[in-house]
Amino acid sequence: MTTDQTDAGTRTQDDTEAAAPAPTPLFTAERSAEAVADSFAGAPDPRLREILGSLVHHLHAFAKDVDLTVDEWAAGIRFLTETGHTCDDTRQEFIMLSDVLGLSMLVETLARPSDGRFTESTVEGPFHLVDSPPRALGDTIDEAAAGGEACLVTGRVTDGDGAPVPGAHVDVWQADADGFYDVQRPGAVPDRNLRGLFTADDDGRFWFRTIVPRHYPIPTDGPVGVLLRATGRHGFRAAHLHVEVTSPATRTLTTHLFVAGSPYLDSDAVFGVKASLIRDFAEIDDAERAAAHGLPNPFRHVDFPITVPREV
Repeated sequence: MTTDQTDAGTRTQDDTEAAAPAPTPLFTAERSAEAVADSFAGAPDPRLREILGSLVHHLHAFAKDVDLTVDEWAAGIRFLTETGHTCDDTRQEFIMLSDVLGLSMLVETLARPSDGRFTESTVEGPFHLVDSPPRALGDTIDEAAAGGEACLVTGRVTDGDGAPVPGAHVDVWQADADGFYDVQRPGAVPDRNLRGLFTADDDGRFWFRTIVPRHYPIPTDGPVGVLLRATGRHGFRAAHLHVEVTSPATRTLTTHLFVAGSPYLDSDAVFGVKASLIRDFAEIDDAERAAAHGLPNPFRHVDFPITVPREV
């Protein structure tokens, strides 16, 4: 083995040979994608090689299709850089970008196609950033009590055969009556307000108190907002409650419970609405029932049965 001296220090001849890249086709506009994709031929992970190869082919085809200019490319780089700079511990601008481009919903739908037997999934959204506090069945998640219509949410988790899923974890989170999540109002509302982690009983049932969800705008003071305004789109989401169901025996389900009659059901900013997830929040005028649940009378009630597939 021989060595040579370089500006970077001493290296062995074997190291130099091992680091030499595989030959690739010369780069031309006509064969640009092939030249780059071929450079990944030595990637040891075949799935990574497949993904990068396809990405490069589609990316280069896009640039050729629109005849992308240098200035437009630079503007895109600035936009992505600003998107990254906007992310912090309580805000994920890249997820919002994925959401408004419909990519989040596409990936979710491809990963969990519906055959009509199971509760449909939808996007997790950018605000599931903190753990929901464990709460007892029947508890309220509205610790701020700062407005909104009192509501009782009930449901039952079952599998594809209708059998209950005892002990299923039902994680819920939502915006307040003004359309803000707790992480958007630190110090103004109790920590982890309008969040809760419930454990279904032996019959798979769960219930809790909250307020009727309200439609609201996603944050538009960053790059995603610039994109929406530039394209003449609004940033509103239809009113919904986030629900995530997990258990050792079933596949994880991330879904929404949408409020029937809410604005923006037909133009949700992140394309998250599915007809099967829209429910009536009926008004209940029953003083005895309200007292039993610790709610004012009248109150709203929605029942949300959830069916999840068993793990295979």
